[in-house]
Amino acid sequence: MGHSHHFHLDQGDHSITVHVGPGKDGEIELLVNGKVVACLKEHGRGTSLLTGELPDDPTRPFRVRVRQPHLVPSRLRCTLELDGVEQPMPERPMV
Repeated sequence: MGHSHHFHLDQGDHSITVHVGPGKDGEIELLVNGKVVACLKEHGRGTSLLTGELPDDPTRPFRVRVRQPHLVPSRLRCTLELDGVEQPMPERPMV
């Protein structure tokens, strides 16, 4: 994983974005509507978990899992869990 990754989903009126920095130990940022709500400075291979809330009334908590290849080389994956439903977050090219 030598470059940055960018994942994004729109949920109603809100956007959820995950930036994964370059390298296996790159920083992970979780953004809601363009604002950083969670950050992991250090992480290893395997699964990293970040949590956030959508600013609805009432707020809606969610989790994001970033799965990095462990044993077999494969693509980085990002999954959103919101309202008990998991859905993959598509990777978008950095612009």
